Amino acid sequence: MADTLFYSPGIRQNSLLPEKESQHCVKVLRMREGDRLTVTDGEGSFYECILIQAHPKHCLVSIQNSVDKPKGWNYGLRIAFAPTKQMERNEWFVEKAVEIGIDRFTPILCNYSERKEIKKERLEKIAVSAMKQSQQAYLPEIEELTGFEEFISRPVSGKKYIAHCYDLPKEPLAQLYQKEEDVLILIGPEGDFSPEEVEKAIASGFEPVTLGESRLRTETACLAAIHTIHVINRLQ
Repeated sequence: MADTLFYSPGIRQNSLLPEKESQHCVKVLRMREGDRLTVTDGEGSFYECILIQAHPKHCLVSIQNSVDKPKGWNYGLRIAFAPTKQMERNEWFVEKAVEIGIDRFTPILCNYSERKEIKKERLEKIAVSAMKQSQQAYLPEIEELTGFEEFISRPVSGKKYIAHCYDLPKEPLAQLYQKEEDVLILIGPEGDFSPEEVEKAIASGFEPVTLGESRLRTETACLAAIHTIHVINRLQ
């Protein structure tokens, strides 16, 4: 596979690369008609293509071959997190989480949230860039900002955990989670979930967990949780 990976959703139905990808292809990489390139649809496949028409706004390619690329894990991994006040930290988290491996992000609005809105489109661009950089074929889903109570009321398959910092009974995530289980983990804002939110989550079936002795920043806690799940699944 080529070092540079292009992203074109629905490439099987439409052989034109998106404008941003076309611009990168022609203006940055100086690719010409007849050159070979690799494209992913973000749904689990790589496509070996030939550049038919080199245009900075709409490159036309011809698919020569396709290869299915396994996701790398056989369990569902979701994180619901309260976005931090600094948008750069949210972007950093999304980038690193995509590189490590995740299925879905859900930004949630909590009682102590410092950020009341989020630019979903910006996070999606970060996710696409991270997918391409890490040579993956799956693009994780990023949901709209959702209220905490609305989110915990949704039906979810698999295990559900809430990580909080209160001095209440809870077990280490690494001890509760079992290999190959689908999992959803709630991570709160810098000021943590409110006591009422913790109670409501537990009443909705979320098990309280700890990620260690240190108090972690939101984005650090998210990555620690994701990494823990992957490590457990890779153990013999």
